[in-house]
Formats: sequence, structure tokens, C-alpha cells
Amino acid sequence: MNITEQKISIEKVKQSKINQVDFDNLSFGSVFADHMLVCDYKNGKWEAPKVIPYQPIVLDPSSKIFHYGQSIFEGMKAYKDANNDTWLFRPLENQKRLNVSAKRMAIPEIPEDYFMEGLKTLLKVDEQWIPKNEGSSLYIRPFIFATGQGFHASPANEYKFIISCAPSGAYFSGKVKVLIEEKYSRSANGGVGFAKAGGNYAGQFYPTQLAVAKGYNQVIWTDDNTHEYIEEAGAMNIFIRINDTLITGPTSDRILDGITRKSILEIAKDENIKTEVRKITVAEVIAAAKDGSLKEMFGAGTAAVISPIATFGYRDVDYDLPENEDSMATKLKKRITDIQYNKAEDPFGWRYKV
Repeated sequence: MNITEQKISIEKVKQSKINQVDFDNLSFGSVFADHMLVCDYKNGKWEAPKVIPYQPIVLDPSSKIFHYGQSIFEGMKAYKDANNDTWLFRPLENQKRLNVSAKRMAIPEIPEDYFMEGLKTLLKVDEQWIPKNEGSSLYIRPFIFATGQGFHASPANEYKFIISCAPSGAYFSGKVKVLIEEKYSRSANGGVGFAKAGGNYAGQFYPTQLAVAKGYNQVIWTDDNTHEYIEEAGAMNIFIRINDTLITGPTSDRILDGITRKSILEIAKDENIKTEVRKITVAEVIAAAKDGSLKEMFGAGTAAVISPIATFGYRDVDYDLPENEDSMATKLKKRITDIQYNKAEDPFGWRYKV
């Protein structure tokens, strides 16, 4: 049965904690809204979703999430415009990508209507949690993990789908200094790098800690085989501007098909900015930094939208990027955020009204 024909049950909190929240000073992903959406997969099918108070999850120690890492997630946001209307940005892309991750991790796919109707119901219940401050938004975290029990190494037979939300302030990363990584790899051919699997991020933490200890904020990942090709910046896709051309690597088994990434490429085309989707070598970036043709580097992802890179390090040498007042990063970020907050026309049909 289509979930739109079912009533999604709603259990509201007895006492909201919203009055305890300082919406003028929100950090990223550390304060959580009153409710969450929960949906269980049992007996070969997804049960009806329900909205319940935000609360801890009780799991058996043999639940397979603890042993074999069947866990995937998405990241998206809800925005308030000047008329107090609520908007999402390309939510069906998140739903589709969650299922791409699910398939690769042997997790049952979540039906589109369960995802969308569940999300809309949750947002209407917690509408007051969507910040109205400039640049703020409600960060949305849909995730699925294995709850089925047993120590045998095989896919679980039960899973839990949850959507929880965190009001978050404007994301300012400051001047980001990154290190090009030559030893550790984020992912490999034939692996799960293209999926938003929890283990991908766990594997990044240690090399990133090593970079932080050297004075950097983040790592630029290179290919697993030769470490010659630039692939991603931390947990974000990466863009490199050489002269007036914006370059980003092609998606693959190793590189996440970022929604912000594909939006930047479409906006750049609309702005008549020359783009190239191709492999780019570390040597090419170093040469461009030395001859002055390297104008910008920035990460692209949901949290920051665009995070400019001020300096990158490679083999004990740091290279500073020029400061551009009219940077492509600034122009592209404004185009995206103006669409997200309903401040400008949306010629692409990306904005989704809740």
C-alpha cells in the first residue's frame, strides 16, 4: 500500500525543549529537534513510518550494525523564506542516493513515498525548529542501519530508518588549510566510496588527525593506486579553478556523486563559466600554483555549500591561493543559497515546497 494512503502516526512530546535553545548561537549538528521519524524493516517489508519524540535507541548487543557496519546516511536541509514558507533543496536526489548506498551495502531500499511523506510529516510537526535567522537552516539526517541480531557475517534481516533534525547556524569555515594525502586512501576501485556509508567517514578520521597535528584543517584525498590524481577534499567534493576554467573530477566507485557538486556544474553552465569534468593531477595543480594560473580551490557539500581553500600543503611545501573579491566560489554559493532560501528565481526546478 502506498504510504500516502496510510496515516503516519504522530506521538508528540509532552514538553518541547525549544525554549531552551539559543537560535542566535547555533553550532552545527549539536542541538536536536523535539521529534524524529522512525520506520522499521521486519519480515521482508518496511512497516509504516511514525513520528515520535526524539529519544535514545535500545539495541541488542548482537545487532549487526555493531559488528558488520551496515549503516548509511544522507545530509540535507530545510529552509525558511521571508514569508515563513518551508523549502527543501533537491530532496529526491537525496532519496535516490540513499537507495544507491542501500543497494551497495545490501540494505533494503526505502520507498520514495516513505521517505518523502515521512520527511514532510516530520517537518510539519517540528516546523518551529526551522531557524529564521539569516544563513541558518534545519539540518536533516536520514539514516538506515542494521538492527537484526546475530554474530554470523551476513546481511541483517531487520533494519531501522530514522530521520532526525538539528537546527544549525550559518556555517563559516574560515580560512581552510589542507594537506594533499599520499599514503592513506579514502576509497578504492570496486569499493564503497560512492556510497554514504558510515565506515567511509570512520576511515577518514585517523589520516585527518595526522594532518591536523601538522597544522592543517583537512585532507585532500588522492587516488588509491598512484596518489597522482586529486579526488575529494575531506568529506566534500573538490573544485579547482585554473585561469577561468572550473575543474572537478568525474564521479566513480571512489567519489561521491555530490548534490551540491552537480548543482554547481549546472549553475556554472548557466553563468557561462567554463567547466571541465576530468581527472586532474597533483602535478598540474602544483604547476598552476607556481605559475599563478591557480586561482581558486574549494570544497562543495551540504553543510558549508562551498568552503574556499586558502592554502594547500604538499611534500612539506605550502602553497597559498590568491584572495579574490569576485571569486567563483562566492558567486556560485550565492546563486545556490538564493535558490535555497527562495530569494531568487529557480530556473532548474530544484526548490521543493513543504
